[in-house]
Amino acid sequence: MGKFNKGDTREVPELNTMSLPDLIFAFLFFIMMVTSIREVTMMVHLELPKATELVKFEKKSLGTYIYMGQPLDQFQDKYGTEAVIQLNDKFATPNDIFDFIAQEKSSMSEADASYMTTILKIDKDTKMGVVTEVKQKLREADALKIFYSAVETNE
Repeated sequence: MGKFNKGDTREVPELNTMSLPDLIFAFLFFIMMVTSIREVTMMVHLELPKATELVKFEKKSLGTYIYMGQPLDQFQDKYGTEAVIQLNDKFATPNDIFDFIAQEKSSMSEADASYMTTILKIDKDTKMGVVTEVKQKLREADALKIFYSAVETNE
């Protein structure tokens, strides 16, 4: 009956926390591997124009990208060789821009939606007619803040 002796006070052993940092880093590593940053699959050829006076766009979370250029080789059978518009991961027409901008604004908070900036990434060989048409549709969608993407040059 020594096991049930009430007079003997036993202490609870301390919790071993030696492996806790290992568990935390393993969990962090798992989260980093599972989470992916959304990137657009390029479906158009983009060779950005060169410029000397550039301003860096600071708040990338407020940017909405529209890509314009010649379709890549695997898409030329279906879309031809003329410049096309890419919104996220699909080709679009200028008429789709209004809905695209409305969807992007609705995914932002109300405070951020007013600061949304449309960033146009345009191939240097794209004709201005396509760009003008896109700008008209952006005006209709009340997306008036526009940045043009370019590559810096020393010349």
